[in-house]
Amino acid sequence: MSKLIINRLDYARIKKCINDAKQFKSISSEESDKLMNELDSAKIVEPEAIPSNVVTMNSIVKLSFVNNNKQVQFQIVYPDQANVKENRISIFSPIATALIGYKVTDEIEWIVPAGLTKIRIDEIIYQPEAAGDYNL
Repeated sequence: MSKLIINRLDYARIKKCINDAKQFKSISSEESDKLMNELDSAKIVEPEAIPSNVVTMNSIVKLSFVNNNKQVQFQIVYPDQANVKENRISIFSPIATALIGYKVTDEIEWIVPAGLTKIRIDEIIYQPEAAGDYNL
């Protein structure tokens, strides 16, 4: 699988969110470590250089579970904007952490309550950078 790609603004904002959440103890050290490892392994680029097929913050993503082809769609947002009823999922959620920086057609193994499953990124319906929204 290719290297994750994250834009410089998302990288800085996510790191700040992690540090704030750790200070207020609103994220487990396991989750913060997992997200930091993802960030630290990524290629950091300017927002204008992000390919349109990469999942970024505020992207609306359609994905499917490979084992049963069930599709879901949601937007990856910062913790203070999360709202499950509006399908806005926090970057701190395990599924958002698993998807950030990956590309359309990538398959990612993900642990759900029932065990290990594989999800595939089918489509990015909206990506801020592709729409010219570089400062969201």
